[in-house]
Amino acid sequence: MGFLKRILRPNSQDAAIQPVAPGSFERLSDEELQIHMGIKTYGAFELTDAIRPSYDVQVSPRQGFRYDKYVDESSGATTPVIMAAASRPILMDTFLDLIDHLGNVVDVVLETSHHSHSHHEDLYREHIDAPVLKSILMEFEDVLMNDGCTGIAIINPAQHQEVQLDEHKLLIAYGNPLDGFRETLIAQDVYPDDSIRFITEAEHVHSSSERLYDRFQQLKTRLGVEDDSNAAAW
Repeated sequence: MGFLKRILRPNSQDAAIQPVAPGSFERLSDEELQIHMGIKTYGAFELTDAIRPSYDVQVSPRQGFRYDKYVDESSGATTPVIMAAASRPILMDTFLDLIDHLGNVVDVVLETSHHSHSHHEDLYREHIDAPVLKSILMEFEDVLMNDGCTGIAIINPAQHQEVQLDEHKLLIAYGNPLDGFRETLIAQDVYPDDSIRFITEAEHVHSSSERLYDRFQQLKTRLGVEDDSNAAAW
């Protein structure tokens, strides 16, 4: 799933800042931008620090999930998908609960776009015990939640199932059946909503910082990931 990523002007917290495409953000003063980036809540929904909607809020973030499908461009094969948005206070716990459906041993793909506006790099680690992985993820909750240039996918190749916490801090579950993922989301008060729109479906901005990039490097080391060109495909 490729989405346009915009990195804006830095703020007092050393966030990355370069306008890379025309849009509502290009017309803002520094003060207007800082005010917008400081808005964390939309109704009952609380965002992480990683992402903000367009200045005119073309899509107002809210909690919920909907069914979708992923179509492989080369084979044409389709995979059922659940896409979900969860408010910040429950986001990490919900992600960890979704991982439980993938079994005791999983593969990990750490995604980074720290050095690119147009694509991300995938770093792969095979065969890690799920309890060990979850412990590492909790230790690095700050970068996973708040870095708009970091995403992570947890995979069980044998089950052909995958759970993502992507750069937009959306939760995405792939594979069949999806029933377990659905039950986990509902248990966290994330309910089905066929009309929900996600922040990715309109102009939006990602935020990162030197501190979060350093934390990403630490996470990369702890996971023992490598470039996915050396990893086996599933």
